[in-house]
Amino acid sequence: MTFLERLTQALQKHRVPFAVVGGYAVALHGAVRGTVDIDVIIRFRKKDFLLLEQAMKALGLFPRLPVTAEEVFQFREEYIAQRNLIAWSFVNPERPIEIVDVLLTEDLKDNKVVQKRIGNLKLPVLGIEDLIKMKRQAGRPQDIEDVRALESIRKAAI
Repeated sequence: MTFLERLTQALQKHRVPFAVVGGYAVALHGAVRGTVDIDVIIRFRKKDFLLLEQAMKALGLFPRLPVTAEEVFQFREEYIAQRNLIAWSFVNPERPIEIVDVLLTEDLKDNKVVQKRIGNLKLPVLGIEDLIKMKRQAGRPQDIEDVRALESIRKAAI
């Protein structure tokens, strides 16, 4: 079972509403894209931050920074504005390639999610329009390339 599948199962088991974003979402929409970390967004509710923290621990992942779910939820805006902390990162110390970044700048409730299938698993993925918007806002060279690829996919689907 892949790390993405294990992550999805853990988040679903802990009832964390989420969507995959970032490079994995770009690839799941059909673009050729390599990435190591898995980026997700969740709802900005304390309950969901606490559930996410439990799911990460169940997978053997721990925050890179010594902050708890409660602290991230309570000080999210301050962390973004004063520390430029846009993602709450988790890593597996036993398998450092297993990395999850929880974006703190996007609330799941404000975005459209589509279901993609990986084997028998249904995976919530950010819809292509919202993913393009998110990538444009990020504006890094890889994000601009992702936007071009996603726009080509969107155009071909019409």
